[in-house]
Amino acid sequence: MSIPTSRDKEPANVFIDIDKCTGCGLCVEVCKDFSFKIVDHKVVKSDIPVFGCIACGHCMMICPTGVIAIEGRSLSPVELFNLPDKSTVPTYESLLAMLQRRRSIREFKDVPVEQEKINQILEAAQTAPMGIPPSDVHVMILEDKARVHNFAVEFSIYLKGIRWITSGWFLAFMRPFWGKANNDLMQNFMKPVFDIYVDSMNKGENWINYDAPLAMYFYGSPYSDPADPIVAASYAMIAGESLGLGTCMLGAIHPFIQNGKKARLFREKYGIKYPSREGLFVIFGYTDVTYKRGVKRTFADIHRV
Repeated sequence: MSIPTSRDKEPANVFIDIDKCTGCGLCVEVCKDFSFKIVDHKVVKSDIPVFGCIACGHCMMICPTGVIAIEGRSLSPVELFNLPDKSTVPTYESLLAMLQRRRSIREFKDVPVEQEKINQILEAAQTAPMGIPPSDVHVMILEDKARVHNFAVEFSIYLKGIRWITSGWFLAFMRPFWGKANNDLMQNFMKPVFDIYVDSMNKGENWINYDAPLAMYFYGSPYSDPADPIVAASYAMIAGESLGLGTCMLGAIHPFIQNGKKARLFREKYGIKYPSREGLFVIFGYTDVTYKRGVKRTFADIHRV
C-alpha cells in the first residue's frame, strides 16, 4: 500500500525495458523509495521499496534511453515533455525585479481576465512542488466579476449567521483552550476583519474580495500536505504577475469556512469538496492603480548554524 491521497491509494506500476537498459544507474540514484537496483549491469525493481512507487516520475524523466515507464497515480509516459532550454529561464535579476514590482492589488479595472490567461495561470500553478504526488490541491475558480461579487454577498450572509464566534463571551470562554497568541489573533485581527466584511457589504462596499475580475481558491484534502495549497497559490500569483495582472492573496476567508454544519453547507454550495487545514484565495485583474516605489521587507529572524 502506497501513501494515500484523495486521488490514489495504490502504488504506481513500474515497467522496465531491460533489453535497452545501459545500466547507468541514474534511476537508482534519484529514486528515494529504493525501488530500483542494478543486477548484472541492468536495472531491476527492488524488493525493498519504502512505500511503493508514488509516481514522482524522477526515474522516468532522467533515464537517457527511456527504458522506464510509470503508470498510475495520475502519471503515465504520455505526460513527459522535453524541458525548456536554459536560455529561456529568467535570470535572478529579472525574477527579483518582477517580485519587487509586485504589490497586493485591490483596485481593478472593470475588464475581464481572458480565458487564455486563466488557463496559463493554472498551467503554471500545476508545476508547484507537492508533499506527495499526485497533487492533492483543489482549485475553485470564480471566473468573472459577477461571480466574485456574488460569492462575497453570500459569504457575508453566511458570516452574519455565525457572528457569535467573535462575541466577547465566546472569545473569553475559548481563551484558555487556544492560548494567548490565538486569542490575540482573534481579538485584534479576525474579529475586526469579520466586522468589516459584514458591515462593508451592508453599505454596498465589497471588502471581502474587492469585486476582482477573477478569484481562485486553493485548498487541500484530508490527505494533503498543509503547505501544498499555499505553494500552488503562490505559483499562481507569480504567474498572474508575469501576465501583466495585479494580484492579491486573501487569507481571511479560508478559516471561516472550515468548521461546523453551516461551513459545510457553504462549501457544498460552491463545490468545495473538503475542509482543509490550509487554503488561500488569490484575486487577479488589470490594476487600476500604479505604484512608483516599493518598500524593503525582512524576515523576523535569520540565523546560521
